[in-house]
Amino acid sequence: MNLHTSNAMPAESAAATRGARTYAWVVFALMFGLLLSDYMSRQAINALFPILKVQWQMSDTQLGSISSVVPLAVGVLTLPFSIMADRWGRVRSIALMAALWSFATLGCAIASNYNEMFVARIFVGVGEAAYGSVGIAMLMSVFPKRLRSTIAGGFTSAAAFGSVLGVSLSGIIATHFGWRWSMGLMAIFGFVLVSIYCVVVTERRLSRARPDDASGKPVYGQVRLTPRALFSGLFPSRSVFCAYLGSALQVFIQGTLFVWLPSYLYRYWGMPVSKAAVVAAGLVLVSGLGQLMCGVITDRISGESVLKRWNMAVGYCLALGVLSAVAFRLPPGDMQLVLLALAVFFLASSFGTCSAIIAGATPPAIHGSAFATLTLFNNILGLAAGPFFTGVVADAIGLQAALRWLPLAAILPLAVYLIGRWRHVVEARRI
Repeated sequence: MNLHTSNAMPAESAAATRGARTYAWVVFALMFGLLLSDYMSRQAINALFPILKVQWQMSDTQLGSISSVVPLAVGVLTLPFSIMADRWGRVRSIALMAALWSFATLGCAIASNYNEMFVARIFVGVGEAAYGSVGIAMLMSVFPKRLRSTIAGGFTSAAAFGSVLGVSLSGIIATHFGWRWSMGLMAIFGFVLVSIYCVVVTERRLSRARPDDASGKPVYGQVRLTPRALFSGLFPSRSVFCAYLGSALQVFIQGTLFVWLPSYLYRYWGMPVSKAAVVAAGLVLVSGLGQLMCGVITDRISGESVLKRWNMAVGYCLALGVLSAVAFRLPPGDMQLVLLALAVFFLASSFGTCSAIIAGATPPAIHGSAFATLTLFNNILGLAAGPFFTGVVADAIGLQAALRWLPLAAILPLAVYLIGRWRHVVEARRI
C-alpha cells in the first residue's frame, strides 16, 4: 500500500481561514471607525477655542482644562474599566463606552457655560476611558504576531485621523452653522457607528477568527486574576516599564500640538478660525500617516527582534525632537510649515513600537489591562499634562514662547528609550 502526504490545505479549512481573515479586517475597520469617532468627539472642541474664548470670556488655562479633562478622565479610569472589560466581555464593554461618549458629546453641544461644558467633557472621557486599550487588545487577538506593530500603528492612527476630521470639520461647521452643530454632528456619527458595531461584532465570531500563531488560551469570556498576578503580568520587567513611560513622555508633545496648533496658527499666522483648523488638521493627518507608516516600517525592519524595536523607538524620537526644535525657532512661513510636517510624521511613532514591545512581554489574557496601563501612562503624563501645562505656560509667557520650548520635552522619552533598550539587553542575557 502506498502512502502519500500533501501540504495542501483542505478546501473547507482554506475557506474558513479566508473567512476568518476577512472578518478580522472587517472588525479592524469598525474598531478604526469607532476610534475615529472617539477622537472626533475629543478634539473637535480645539477648533472652537477662539470662539469660546470670546463668547464665554475664557482664559487659556480654562481652554486647556476642557481639553485636558478628557484624557485625565481616561487616564484615571482606563485600568479599572479595562479590567472590568476583560472580565465582563470586551464586545459589550466597547458598545457601552461608544454609546456613552456619543451622549456626552451631545451634552457638549447644549452646554451654556464653562462649568456645564467641563462636566460634559468629563463624561466624554468616562465613555472613552477604556476603548483604546480594549479595542487594541481585541485586534491583537485576531491578527498574527508578525503584524503587531502594523495593527497597533494602524489602529491608533485613527486617533490622528479622527483629530483631523474633528478639528477641520468642527471649524468649518462652526463657521457656517454655529459651534453647537459641530459637537452635535460628532455625536450623531458615534451613534451610527455603534449601531453597526452591535450588529456585526460578537464574541463567538471573534473566537473563530483567532489566528493559528496566537499564544496562550483564548481570552474571550471572563478572566479572573489575583491583584498580585495581574501586577506581575503588567510589569514583567523594567524594560517593559520603560516602554510604558517612554511612550507617555513622547505623547506629551503629541497632546500639546494636537490641542494648541489651531490657536497658534490663528494668533501668530493671522489665519481665520476655519483656515487655522484645516491647516492644523493637515499636520495631524501627516502625524496619522506617520503613525501608520512607522508601524509598518518597524515590523519590516524588526521582524521578531525586540532589540530592533527599541532601536526604532530611539531613532523616531530623536528625529521628532530635532525637527520640531528647528521648526519652532523659525518665523511663521512656508519653511516652518515644511519642518513642522516632517516633525509630526514621527509624532505618534511610539504607539507602533511600544505597543508591540508590551504585547510581546505580557500574557494575552490581560492584554486589555496591559494596553489600559499604557493608556493610563499616555493620558495622565501625556495627553492631559501636555495641553494643560502648556496653557499655564502660555498665560505666563505667551503661546509662541511656550511652543518654542516644547521640543526640549523630547529629551525625556529619548532617555527612557535608551534605558529601556539597555535593560532589555541585560534581561535577555540573564534569560
